[in-house]
Amino acid sequence: MKKIYKFIKKIVSQKIYRTLVIRKAKSVGANLHVNYFSNVSKNTILGNNVNFNGMSINGGNAKITIGNNFHSGHDCQIIARFHNYKSEKLIPYDETFIEKDIIIEDNVWLGNNVIILGGVLIGEGAIIQAGSVVTKSIPKYALAGGHPAAVFKYRDNEVYEKLKKEQKFY
Repeated sequence: MKKIYKFIKKIVSQKIYRTLVIRKAKSVGANLHVNYFSNVSKNTILGNNVNFNGMSINGGNAKITIGNNFHSGHDCQIIARFHNYKSEKLIPYDETFIEKDIIIEDNVWLGNNVIILGGVLIGEGAIIQAGSVVTKSIPKYALAGGHPAAVFKYRDNEVYEKLKKEQKFY
């Protein structure tokens, strides 16, 4: 009985989490999965088959675009809004913000605890290693990781393109 209760609770929670994301995002494609509590900004645009496992998107007025077949690990953050540290009035920062758009293209996978900062583009098919901090753009097919994230390998382009053409998406 306890297992059934846990299963029902998980399904109900996922529906609530999904509804919260749909209500707040600017647009949401088909087949959104939200497995753990996730928060998005009002200018978040989500493609088809997006999978969140605990995502926090802080963007203010910055545009956050996430492409199709996106998968995140647990506790990822996308931060497109920063305190204005360039202030000439106050230190360490003033009451204004610096906002930078973020684009995540199709078929991107983030490991657990990844942080993506404003102004970056993560290219199609890229994989970001768990615990990484992405401070600059990552090219398509790249595997990147670290603090700050740096490319250390690339996917096999031929295999990737073959699977994409055959529409074999998870």
